[in-house]
Amino acid sequence: MLKITLRKKAKQFGTLVRHSAMTPRTGVAHQPIQAKSNELGITFIGHSSFLIQIGGKNIVIDPNYAPWIFVLKRLRRAGVRIADLPRIDLILVSHAHFDHLHRPSLRAIARSNARKYGKRPTIVVPRNVGDLVSDLGMERVVEMDWWQSVKFGSVEITHTPSRHWGARIIRDMHRGYGGFVLKSGAHSLYHSGDTAYFDGFHEIGRRLHPKIALLPIGAYHPESFRNVHTSPEDALQAFVDLKAQCMIPMHYGTFRLSHEPMEEPVDRLLVDAEQRGILRQVLVLEEGKTKIYGRD
Repeated sequence: MLKITLRKKAKQFGTLVRHSAMTPRTGVAHQPIQAKSNELGITFIGHSSFLIQIGGKNIVIDPNYAPWIFVLKRLRRAGVRIADLPRIDLILVSHAHFDHLHRPSLRAIARSNARKYGKRPTIVVPRNVGDLVSDLGMERVVEMDWWQSVKFGSVEITHTPSRHWGARIIRDMHRGYGGFVLKSGAHSLYHSGDTAYFDGFHEIGRRLHPKIALLPIGAYHPESFRNVHTSPEDALQAFVDLKAQCMIPMHYGTFRLSHEPMEEPVDRLLVDAEQRGILRQVLVLEEGKTKIYGRD
């Protein structure tokens, strides 16, 4: 029975690899729009990667510029080139999985920042993840536990729980994982990292009141994947639980990590949002495009 299960999983993974290799890579890079210090700027780079401009700080979250993750080809190009990023003050990494903590991307951002702006960024990671990024040329490494908050200028960052896991490899299950809520002035934003649906969304909303929610909608098929990833419908329920004002989807369309059709997550998200009567609160950002909040 075990041999049959392993053969089935190997066959399924082989299908993903073949599909990735045969699918043409699409998408073009754009120049991000600059936000003012009193505005919130959100630029979708791709997968779960974002450039966030808040409180006069430039922050990238889970930056991944990898053309391949092992044998899985990147199917959508990054929406912003590293060379076109503004001065990066902070990098946030939600957990140690290879599609979120991509060491070459982190090193390249640190080097580019130092060369162009004379300063390297600080990186913020969950507990027991610091050793994975300590040699990448960052100014400082900050580790955080769930519900811990730190301030960088006017920007307060709180590390939030999630339902996922943090191991880089099979056995290092001691590593932390989770999301982040960023606050500065009137602006607040939540990036969940990878997560399944769980009751914690209620508590995050009650404690931290994020207005914008960046939530994952892909990698949910087969059904067992929903133990660690939200489906589009799960993500919308999380958005409702958070009582946020706007949802921006992520974690779809860049790498084929599971077996649903590549275009399905957004389609299902929009159908469910319309049925719930909250379609106007969902914003699907194209890679490289910037949304500015607080601009008259």
